[in-house]
Amino acid sequence: MPRYKLTIAYDGTGFHGWQKQEPPMPDEAEASRRAYEVAATEGLEPVVPGRVALRTVQAIVERAVRRVVRERIELMGASRTDAGVHARGQVAAFTCSPTEPLAEARGPANAETTESTETDTAIIPAPSHTGWPIARGLDRLVRAINGKLPDDVQVLSAEMVSDDFNPIADCTSKGYSYTLHVSTTRPLWDRRLVQQVWTELNVDHMREAAARLVGEHDFAAFAAAGHGRQSTVRTVHGVGISEEKISDEATQRRSDEGGEWARRVRIEISGNGFLYNMVRIIAGTLVEVGRGKMTPDDVSAAIESKDRRNAGPTLPAQGLCLEWIRYPPVRAESAEAKL
Repeated sequence: MPRYKLTIAYDGTGFHGWQKQEPPMPDEAEASRRAYEVAATEGLEPVVPGRVALRTVQAIVERAVRRVVRERIELMGASRTDAGVHARGQVAAFTCSPTEPLAEARGPANAETTESTETDTAIIPAPSHTGWPIARGLDRLVRAINGKLPDDVQVLSAEMVSDDFNPIADCTSKGYSYTLHVSTTRPLWDRRLVQQVWTELNVDHMREAAARLVGEHDFAAFAAAGHGRQSTVRTVHGVGISEEKISDEATQRRSDEGGEWARRVRIEISGNGFLYNMVRIIAGTLVEVGRGKMTPDDVSAAIESKDRRNAGPTLPAQGLCLEWIRYPPVRAESAEAKL
């Protein structure tokens, strides 16, 4: 049974996060109406009656893969990004049949059945086979899945992995970025990807504070309530802060009139794992340092206190992006065995 690893990018604006969700609706008539609307536009249907299938990245990509391999698969993602959070390097994996005659896969009773709907649970028949055999190629798999996806999500690559590959448990490190638009002029073209900060930031102070976060610490002060983890100890490998001036028509006009140029400040953080809202709270804390509301020593004190009240605010999701996820190198003998 081949197992495929996908690298996925998406604009999180129109999604309720990565993980599939079917919250209960208090009114069954309203639930049915909402479920019908979602099914009509996205082809998603709730599994449990009285619930509505929200638009999530996992549900959308899983449905696309099912339509390509023409059998039920379970798509496991590495990072459960929140609603509004973007990704350039999300990782997910699924296992499917190497290739089987469609009649054998479905059984004699269903061999001649034709499905006309494209729902989350439907299996769309192909001329002869289900699954995705290795010989069919990874590039073709990527193209086939992308052909079934909406414009705000895309599979970047696919590769063969071992049968026991686990995107969550096998992960060794992750990298996130948080992008700030520092200006009194609102961003326009990429407004869904950045968070505006109206006041000037002292980036040197932010860098000094960021250095206090590197290493193994108890990050309880930087985790949202209800994070659900037994341990709040994490290792931050690095926190980098870069900046650049930008200009669009509005900021150029202000500059010509003696006004300011907009700046982009980008916070990049990597580590072996992150708590719920940890990166957004770190970004909020560094912004407070940049604004002069906190000092680098306050950041160290917040870590020591393990008290959420001593760290900065949780910044909105829109500026956050999952950049990459890393795994141990694939052993050569394992790759050869697959072929």
